[in-house]
Amino acid sequence: MPPSHAIADPDHPGLLRAGERASAPYVRDSVDFHVCPAVDMCRDDTVRPDLLRFGFDTVDLGGLDTLQQAFGRVRGAGRIDDEDASTIRSSLDGANLRCAGGEELTVMYIAEEGFVMRMSGPNGLSVVGPRPAGMNDHGVATSIHADQDVHGTPLAQLMDGRAPSLFRHESPDGQNRDTSLMLVNLWIPLQQVVQPLVLADGRSIDRRRHQLRYGLPTTSFLEREDDMVINDIWTFLHDPGQQWFMRSDMDHRSAYVFNTLSTPHGSGTLPGEDVAEQCYRALEDAETAVTEGRAGALSDAASRVAGLVAPVAAPPALRDAIEAMVDVAGTAAGDPGTVCGDGSAEWLAASRAARRRVVRMSLELRIVVSVQGPIS
Repeated sequence: MPPSHAIADPDHPGLLRAGERASAPYVRDSVDFHVCPAVDMCRDDTVRPDLLRFGFDTVDLGGLDTLQQAFGRVRGAGRIDDEDASTIRSSLDGANLRCAGGEELTVMYIAEEGFVMRMSGPNGLSVVGPRPAGMNDHGVATSIHADQDVHGTPLAQLMDGRAPSLFRHESPDGQNRDTSLMLVNLWIPLQQVVQPLVLADGRSIDRRRHQLRYGLPTTSFLEREDDMVINDIWTFLHDPGQQWFMRSDMDHRSAYVFNTLSTPHGSGTLPGEDVAEQCYRALEDAETAVTEGRAGALSDAASRVAGLVAPVAAPPALRDAIEAMVDVAGTAAGDPGTVCGDGSAEWLAASRAARRRVVRMSLELRIVVSVQGPIS
């Protein structure tokens, strides 16, 4: 959130909120972008986050066969339907999940709302429709936020004001570190080599100086009673002392679990995603040329990515995906006549598969868990 959008909170003296000019976490206007160092846990395991201290961790889902089969179907379709949503819910209901940090989680409740599929192309390229459609066509978060104010709507109404005493949380105006009950997001990557979820070590956040209340209108994506249409969430100001973590390559065999009430998170853009976007757009144009039988236009589109390489700082999985797109484009540039003719079906399948690798697809659910582990 830009510092200019932080105002004094009239309802909470001494604290801040986002003013009316602030934008929602899923649009790009009125947002400050910063280059931030982040620990890639795929390449650096010297620091191991855990749910209770950092506010986030990963859980292993690989052994849940029915769940994995449903994830595979959703990934293949690029959409989630009611049947697979029901399978995912039933597979997780009452499940015991083990965090990498050692805590054991028991799923006590799965919220009715908040189960969505999010998608993004490289460099924030939109690959969804203009508006969400039920669980589908949701873009990724474009700014750092936390999903729920423990003192606000709708928890205040749904829990008659008891949420702060029941759920573990860290807020600018209070905390609860004594309970084993947590409201968490389960964030499941179907594939993720671009736009990774980036999470903050909660201990590096100055809650009173950098955490801002914000009222998020929900009418475009949720059906709620009139007194709950404004969802009370948190946005954050940037500070160089904040510590960020991510995984540059992740699939649905594992998932993030993080504190819905406290943990700052959002999608990040990796080095090399601008190159991936160029390749993606060029292949899209090339595919159109092939389906229309225009060899000249195919040659022009494919030639746009000739010689493109990922920067050294790009993670290995993203470099591999970029190389795959460049190779497919090279085939078309080298022999546009054949690709537009007898080789069209094979080439189109290869191009679409290469582009699909750089589409981030993820599922998320909001659940209540009981944590077995050292509470500190």
